[in-house]
Amino acid sequence: MVVYPGKPSPSIQRYASVPRDNVNESTLTLGSHTGTHVESRLHLRDGRESVADLPLDHFYGKCKVFDLVHVENEIHRQDLETFEIQPGDIVLLKTRNSTLGYVKFLENYVHLKMDAAEYLVNAGVKTLGFDYLSVKKPDGDDEVREILINNTTLFLGLSLAGVQEGEYTFLGLPLRINTDGAPARVILVKE
Repeated sequence: MVVYPGKPSPSIQRYASVPRDNVNESTLTLGSHTGTHVESRLHLRDGRESVADLPLDHFYGKCKVFDLVHVENEIHRQDLETFEIQPGDIVLLKTRNSTLGYVKFLENYVHLKMDAAEYLVNAGVKTLGFDYLSVKKPDGDDEVREILINNTTLFLGLSLAGVQEGEYTFLGLPLRINTDGAPARVILVKE
């Protein structure tokens, strides 16, 4: 599994084994922002809401997948203006990040710029999904992440390679824990 540089890699250690212990059980160790995950306001500021405080209605509903594979490096407002967004929408952004896969960490992944983040927030997007481990520029643009976390429920690390642009039912369930981020299982259902 690809992890952001400097973050811990996942580890699975078996501490009980059949037949000796009558069961197989393991300890899982991973960062709260590993793989597909959701972020909370606690990620940016102490004393803020944790994953357990995120609104349940942000984890399920109709969603729109927007194909932005043609964008080379930075997503700007004009890249989003052709898509129809309504207040309360769940929006997933598919970029070339998905086509490159999660084989090794991408140093130059596609990311959002501030004008795009502001556009999504002003349009009233309630949940935003993105196809990489971060939505902001590598080593910069922290305000992009901040405006999105403060105004949407943000899912990162989505794998959208085989997903076509269109409307789906979104189900994204993170572990309900009092922390800054949590692993999540996200599925899309085409109706």
